[in-house]
Amino acid sequence: MAVTRIDSNAFLYPMPMALVGAVVGGKPNFLAVGWIARVNFKPPLIGISLGRHHTNRGIEEQKAFSVNIPGTQLIEKTDYCGIVSGDTKDKSGLFDLFYGDLKGAPLIRDCPISMACRLYNTVKLPSDTLFIGEIVEAYADERCLTEGKPDIGKIKPFMLSMPDNNYWAVGDRVGKAWGIGETLKRANP
Repeated sequence: MAVTRIDSNAFLYPMPMALVGAVVGGKPNFLAVGWIARVNFKPPLIGISLGRHHTNRGIEEQKAFSVNIPGTQLIEKTDYCGIVSGDTKDKSGLFDLFYGDLKGAPLIRDCPISMACRLYNTVKLPSDTLFIGEIVEAYADERCLTEGKPDIGKIKPFMLSMPDNNYWAVGDRVGKAWGIGETLKRANP
């Protein structure tokens, strides 16, 4: 297989899309985020990397934020939240909202999965800020559960690819994690 050197500013392929929410100036605001990942098991921590955005102020002031996983039915609203700043547009009426115990973390009822996070740590990077939040509450649309667990086929999340800037739907299941490699493990003790 031939390999070609590419730009070192490479990205993960793909990146899950989320709507990150925070209360800014007394109003809920949402930002589309693709730079997001679970970063710790216990406590359950999630990291989001944000450039200079209106939402950052709310996260820093409230010490809380939400991570909402939209399905493909919300792709247009999600993209809108990424191209319009809360500095100039009020996005508080865009979704059906609710709150759990963290009042600084507005949750989106329209999203199949929503998580309220307490700010755990902030890391200033050269061009972005990494916000790490502890997931203190998680909610799911009951229609997106199978045997009480989130079902990716029902959630219908979508992904971002960069640098081509496209959205992609999740494809078919290709194997069972922590299982598909067992035959190879047994053959190579």
